[in-house]
Amino acid sequence: MKKFLMLVFAAVLAVSAVCFAEAPKAEGTQTVQTQAAAAYKTLTPQQAKQRMEQNDKIVVLDVRTQEEFAAGHIPGAVLLPVDLIEAKSEEVAKVLPDKDAEILVYCRSGKRAHRASQALADMGYTNIEHIGGIMDWPYEVVK
Repeated sequence: MKKFLMLVFAAVLAVSAVCFAEAPKAEGTQTVQTQAAAAYKTLTPQQAKQRMEQNDKIVVLDVRTQEEFAAGHIPGAVLLPVDLIEAKSEEVAKVLPDKDAEILVYCRSGKRAHRASQALADMGYTNIEHIGGIMDWPYEVVK
């Protein structure tokens, strides 16, 4: 009987280890995930800048207002306000037609970028990277 209980205990332990194991993450990245939605990553401005230099097809998405965008934005960024994303506007598919494209999302402080990143994940976009706010962007800004 003791051998049987030990065998059952070992099996439960092995199944638990497999079920609760996490996939390894790249150094310096953080994954944000809710129960009902796909995940998006968080990058530092330095990591984002490096990605932009390595991939000329990357989409840099500014989710602020038109006025904020006009006051200064990351070079090459496209504007798509968070309100349009959350409303699932047709404009989203026009600006972001490829749901597998690498998309770097930012706003002023990072809060709207989180909301937009989650909304995009909920809409099926698969390669979203939240890069925070332009307040923390130490590189060139276009006015």
